[in-house]
Amino acid sequence: MSALASQRSRSLARTLRGLAVALLAGLCTMAASAGDAGSTPKPNIIIESSEHCVAPPEQMRREHPDMLRHQRDLTVHRGERGRKVSLNACVACHADRRTGSVIGSDRAFCQGCHSYAAVHIDCFDCHQASVRPTGNGLALGAAP
Repeated sequence: MSALASQRSRSLARTLRGLAVALLAGLCTMAASAGDAGSTPKPNIIIESSEHCVAPPEQMRREHPDMLRHQRDLTVHRGERGRKVSLNACVACHADRRTGSVIGSDRAFCQGCHSYAAVHIDCFDCHQASVRPTGNGLALGAAP
């Protein structure tokens, strides 16, 4: 074997050893981080109402946007109000008792989960995020 071929062989061997070490380090890092996969902190939200929601929590997490849009269409197009799947009902049950709102901090019911999921809440661009005391109780509805 010539000197040039021998030098190339040693260089290739060094390169392959370096790649093997890098691959092993990467695999070890991935294995270590996979053990922490379940330890992602969940949002620390305040659930004020002890009443049962209109659906189980798992279903509400997945389907609440569709439920609210469906109710919005019934309200806007047919004038049907007062159903249990309405934004007003959500706010009435889930508003923080101290602030009266479902947004305003990451501990607030809506904002806490939406911040955690990195999802923009557009409901409250038009609607109130809080209950307002009135002479007859609480008022909900569109933002003034």
